[in-house]
Amino acid sequence: MIQNYLEEIKSELQRAASEKDHPFRYFTLATVGLERVARLRTVVLRKFEKDLKLIFYTDSRSKKMIHLQENKNVGLLFYNPQTLTQIRMEGIANVIQDKEAIAKAWDEIELKARKDYTTVSTPGTSLDSPDQLDYLDDEDHFCIIEVIPFKVEYLQLKRPNHIRVNYSLENNRWEGEFIVP
Repeated sequence: MIQNYLEEIKSELQRAASEKDHPFRYFTLATVGLERVARLRTVVLRKFEKDLKLIFYTDSRSKKMIHLQENKNVGLLFYNPQTLTQIRMEGIANVIQDKEAIAKAWDEIELKARKDYTTVSTPGTSLDSPDQLDYLDDEDHFCIIEVIPFKVEYLQLKRPNHIRVNYSLENNRWEGEFIVP
């Protein structure tokens, strides 16, 4: 029975990677750099694999990239308000270096969305107005990040009892246990 919740997690995240309106499509990524302050931001789930590895994209000049160089440990938070289900993950983030994989992913991005990775200025730079944003013509700062989780927590709020399950990766196997909500 406890593995059923892990299968539900996999199924929902697989759907979220392909369905643009799925509540898990946009999730919260937490990083902690040398400042030792948790930094949270929303990112888009781009791919999901059955071993729970997932992919998102970012600008290679973003602050999260500095944090990941300082500390590869990340936290992820997914929430579905319709089912009152929350999934928390802890994992290791890696920058994908494979040029073929990067080129393939870039080709799959809609043309209008590509500009998110082609700003002249670094993300977080001050602007007098959003209309002053300039874009590069033949250069991009597109980056792929994969997260390999080692801990997953499932919480569903329901009556008469909430369900909370903690999974840990041990010897290449996911071991689960029910925990108090």
